Amino acid sequence: MNTLPKVKLGNSDIEITRFMSGGNPLCGNSHLSPELSEDMREYFTVEQVVAFLHELEKQGINTLQARGDFHRILYWRELFKREGGKLHFIAQTASEFHDIFENIRIIAATGAEAIYFHGTRTDNFWHDGRIDDAEDYLKCMRDTGVQVGIASHNPEVFDYIENKGWDVDFYMTCFYNLSRKKRESALVDPFNQGSKEIFDPEDPPKMIGFIQSTDKQCLAFKFLAATRRCQTQADVREAFEYVFANIKPGDATIAGMFPKYEEQIALNVEHALAAIAKAESGTTMAAADD
Repeated sequence: MNTLPKVKLGNSDIEITRFMSGGNPLCGNSHLSPELSEDMREYFTVEQVVAFLHELEKQGINTLQARGDFHRILYWRELFKREGGKLHFIAQTASEFHDIFENIRIIAATGAEAIYFHGTRTDNFWHDGRIDDAEDYLKCMRDTGVQVGIASHNPEVFDYIENKGWDVDFYMTCFYNLSRKKRESALVDPFNQGSKEIFDPEDPPKMIGFIQSTDKQCLAFKFLAATRRCQTQADVREAFEYVFANIKPGDATIAGMFPKYEEQIALNVEHALAAIAKAESGTTMAAADD
């Protein structure tokens, strides 16, 4: 089994691998096209999801980041655990729930070590001028005893939270700003199928600027631009090198994986190991070069 470097999660003693699996592909949310999303839904049967989670463990990944909904992730994790599987769980609030406070309490009761507020909902609050409403959900998370996080696609939101001094253990920092205007995730509004999403190459340096400015742990995601930076394995390797060169030593990364056509889990672990080693050697890639 590969030995991925680990860091402590937030302000806990829980050790998570610096590269972990995201959950979007498991739920058929490709952030690319309806056709790829459908391909993911057909591939990830219940049995295949459980096998996928076991493969993460086999390849040395010890943490899953995914949404905390009843009928998919929480159910699949239960089946995985019945078979002896052990993965740390960083859970996103499921914004389709009638009561997100209830959702938070349920997620915590299922054993999640950390919960974070859904980034799309955070950004919608920002657009509506009611970002402070998000803080009540973070207080609910704190009451359950989990590590507390909040996600956004917009570094200005994180700057605001930092200036307000909210009680947060970690940030979920998206490399691309998919929330320039109000939107809903395709998993929240299945008829939406995801509005056309723009992955602007000018976005990553802006989020990196925030990541490097904060003392809090950042979990960087969508650094592969939802497959747009994956035309070849050389492209993937470059994206891994870029993210690890530009986040802090105590930060970690997340990527969804779809191993139907290639062994993405094993390949990405190899890329992560090489990129971490390169970053630690002092060979860096400047954020402005993205």
